[in-house]
Amino acid sequence: MVDGKVWLERYLRYLVARGASEHTIKAYRTDLTGCLNDRWDLAAWSHRELRGYVVSMAESGCQARTVARKVAAVRSFFSYVVHEQGLTENPARRLLAPRFRRGLPRVLTLDETSALIEAAMHKAGPLGLRNWAMLESLYGGGLRASELVGLSLEDIDWSERFFKVLGKGKKERWVPFGEKAWLALSRYLNEARPQLAFPGEAALFVNHLGTRLSARSVGRVVKAVLEESAIGRDISPHWLRHSFATHLLMNGADLRVVQELLGHASLRTTQIYTHVSQDHLARVYQSAHPRA
Repeated sequence: MVDGKVWLERYLRYLVARGASEHTIKAYRTDLTGCLNDRWDLAAWSHRELRGYVVSMAESGCQARTVARKVAAVRSFFSYVVHEQGLTENPARRLLAPRFRRGLPRVLTLDETSALIEAAMHKAGPLGLRNWAMLESLYGGGLRASELVGLSLEDIDWSERFFKVLGKGKKERWVPFGEKAWLALSRYLNEARPQLAFPGEAALFVNHLGTRLSARSVGRVVKAVLEESAIGRDISPHWLRHSFATHLLMNGADLRVVQELLGHASLRTTQIYTHVSQDHLARVYQSAHPRA
């Protein structure tokens, strides 16, 4: 018997060592537990049975994107077990996932972005200043929520206006931020953080208890600011990252520069934003050209 429970825990520790986020670990645990479904002897699984699992998900109404994610988790897991010599044959090696059309990233218009940040600017008090600085940093640096809350005081280069960001896979990159983000951060650090932060706390952004903010709390902050704005859409912090990339490309930024700023390992991941900016160009053309 090849004990799947033991190998699952080893695999998840391996992902943690490679820099996987807590959210990723939780998703992999759920997906793999759902697949194995109490059949924990990995040696008993065949390609046909795994293929049946994929078909059953599709027949039960799972979206193609969800099925593809679960198949990726299963393939990666069994590949790891084989690589570590827990199995001699990989039953998931030829396991195919359904194809799906990757949706375009959802972005804010320039006016919506300004409206959201201005709503944060007009909120008084230490938390209001913190929220303003957070939104300026998310949009000004194209940061993920996890990257934002991972920032410490020492990760800001004030002279050059750069964040030192720890991204996916624990890859470090330097991200510039502009004058508006600099102003918001300066006011937050001088006027608000001293009232909020617990003594000795290294985190840049802190919660009402004075300790490091969580990524989930960033979502709550965005929702709260959204209610104060006139934007009629439900958005998440990641919209600001999408908007950052799209607005740069709309204004002529080089695609590879945007790739570096976002911390994408592959240029293909960044290229999706070109479709969004092309859509914007088409709309402008249709509305502005006299013979459109």
